[in-house]
Amino acid sequence: MTRTITPAPIRRSLTLRAPQARAFEVFTAGFGRWWPSSHSIGRAPMREAVIEQREGGRWYEIGQDGSECDWGRVLAWEPPSRLLLAWQVNSQFQSDPAVLSEVELRFHAEGEGLTRVEFEHRHLERLGPDHEAIRARIDSPRGWTGLLQRFAEAAETSEEEIQA
Repeated sequence: MTRTITPAPIRRSLTLRAPQARAFEVFTAGFGRWWPSSHSIGRAPMREAVIEQREGGRWYEIGQDGSECDWGRVLAWEPPSRLLLAWQVNSQFQSDPAVLSEVELRFHAEGEGLTRVEFEHRHLERLGPDHEAIRARIDSPRGWTGLLQRFAEAAETSEEEIQA
């Protein structure tokens, strides 16, 4: 009998000094404001990162030359409490519609102006035989740890501070 070893999902929980609706809006509509251009998989340098605001929408980047590179799609769109994304990026960090791991975020109101965000990136075994190495790479300060920190900082920044 062959056993398949399933890697543990990447999970994070963070509490933001921002209302639930703002946290959801910053992660989704404001995605391109906090996602770093260094985290690009397109053939041209990234100009913008986008999450389309609907179930069935695309999750993708737009290159400086106008080219587009898909990262996946929106599987569930439940503002302001839940977002489920299909990550269709393979272990070589290339767009690949045959690959599907999932990134889920749940946004929980935690009192006056606070939101707890539960993050999970799961089904990493679908990335192929080198999934453990890929998991280590995306579960690092340059991976989801740092990305979620950038998101938290953006969500906790007031609109007035952004426009200044």
